[in-house]
Amino acid sequence: MGEQTSTYFPPEILEEWSGRGVDLHALFSAGNLGTRMGLRVLHASPGKVTGTLPVEGNTQPYGLLHGGASAVLAETLGSIGAMLHGGPHKLAVGVDLNCTHHRAVRSGIITATATPAHTGRTSATYDIVVTDESGRRVCTARLTCALRDNPDAPGTPA
Repeated sequence: MGEQTSTYFPPEILEEWSGRGVDLHALFSAGNLGTRMGLRVLHASPGKVTGTLPVEGNTQPYGLLHGGASAVLAETLGSIGAMLHGGPHKLAVGVDLNCTHHRAVRSGIITATATPAHTGRTSATYDIVVTDESGRRVCTARLTCALRDNPDAPGTPA
């Protein structure tokens, strides 16, 4: 699915995660699924996560963008926001995803932006808006993640 671009992380995120032996670009990605789908995370911070996905290769039998592709993009970006909100001592685990599909897309690139609706101690909810290349809303999604203690983080009680 082509060239990879590097995700932008604000300096405070890089500082918070530095020295932990973590590859931020690998951790904050959709993994193998995202790679196969061509998903790119462009910007990642607790307050806003943006990314893109090509329509080509992610369509259903009618040639339209598959709703599941929009869901993968939405869940990936919302999860990244929740992980960054929780920090290195927390794991973000998706517990609810809902998507409303508004418009069909046949080609091009879709772009999504995830912003926090709620960021608490034990959960985080992100609203995700997916748009086409003309800026028209394709999908509206909401993801809630539970924030659990990360047993592998240094300094986390056993």
